[in-house]
Amino acid sequence: MKLIRAIAMATLSCGLLATPAFADITGFIGANTTPANRQVRGVAAGIGLLIVAFEFEFANTTDDPLASAPSLTTGSGNILFQTPVAFFGFQPYFTTGAGLYRETLGDRAVAAPPFHQDTGIALNTGGGVKVSLIGPVRLRVDYRVFKLGSGALNSPAHRLYAGLNLKF
Repeated sequence: MKLIRAIAMATLSCGLLATPAFADITGFIGANTTPANRQVRGVAAGIGLLIVAFEFEFANTTDDPLASAPSLTTGSGNILFQTPVAFFGFQPYFTTGAGLYRETLGDRAVAAPPFHQDTGIALNTGGGVKVSLIGPVRLRVDYRVFKLGSGALNSPAHRLYAGLNLKF
């Protein structure tokens, strides 16, 4: 009986304290700076409560064979801890997550430079800010550090991006 009462109280408390869920989507462009500056493009979509949010992100970085900088494709699930409201239009956040990556350098059909490809698990940590612009449109600026698997040519990889974020 005590267990049923405890479950009922916990359910009631969660129901009274819960806030509506919010979703957002971000299209971004930026730079992966490890080992050389290369363009990165991607999209992130998330859903969250007041302080905690969850997002999925996909990004693709171009390669630079002359600098021996591989292309990097990542897909990750992240948890964000953000301020409950924006302060003077700024909403800072901290994020961490895990996912998969694929790093590729060279061309399979060409013997030089040698072809390299590695796929594995990537852990990421970072933070940023969402800046209110007009209505539900925000500017999102984000910095991440990706710890790639042991077969990666360059780890950790650093990424900085800016993008338009739509909150709905």
